[in-house]
Amino acid sequence: MKQCIIIEDQIPAQRIIKRYLEKYPNLELKQSFTNAVDARDWLQENKVDLIFLDIHLPRWSGMDFLRNLKEPPAVILTTAFPDYALESYEYRVIDYLLKPIAPERFQKAIQKFLDQEPDSTSQEFMVKTGYDYQRVNTAELSFIKSDMDYTELHLKDRIILSKESLNYWEDSLQENGFIRAHRSYLVNVKHITEMQSAQLRLKNEQLIPIGRAYKEKLRSSLL
Repeated sequence: MKQCIIIEDQIPAQRIIKRYLEKYPNLELKQSFTNAVDARDWLQENKVDLIFLDIHLPRWSGMDFLRNLKEPPAVILTTAFPDYALESYEYRVIDYLLKPIAPERFQKAIQKFLDQEPDSTSQEFMVKTGYDYQRVNTAELSFIKSDMDYTELHLKDRIILSKESLNYWEDSLQENGFIRAHRSYLVNVKHITEMQSAQLRLKNEQLIPIGRAYKEKLRSSLL
């Protein structure tokens, strides 16, 4: 679970970002601020992974905030004026959103953030496929699907068939961020970009059904 804050003096703009964030269960909004001074004071006692930062703020501009912040986390800038785009990239700014922020543009910015975050749970293991063995990196494994007598391991560039059961993979990979979403699907939490009422959306736009028996546990785990 990644944590973020919003620094934005316009309350309607705050509401828009909050509404967009509701679609990302792997991002937790910790606080919202209307000025950078209060945000700086809060960050002296707390840490986050991402900041949504407006450039034009009262008391202290967003750029002044960046210049004086020690070890800043990832930052997504939000503003109606593109004047500071070049200077901002001297800091850990991963994207620059112009207001009004379109939902598809917001999604691209979030995806940039998720893609650049290191995967601390990544590991490699070997999968037996027939008489051969194939190496799998968990960071590249988006989901596993049960299909009759075998399971399908869906990676970025290929699908591997395994004789192991879905229960076996659930027991083996739960500490690496994999969670059961359906009786036939085990999903890598790192690849989830959106949780809807009946399905999950992954980075590769794959839709995974959510089983009724797993819905509450899935929601609790993601939140």
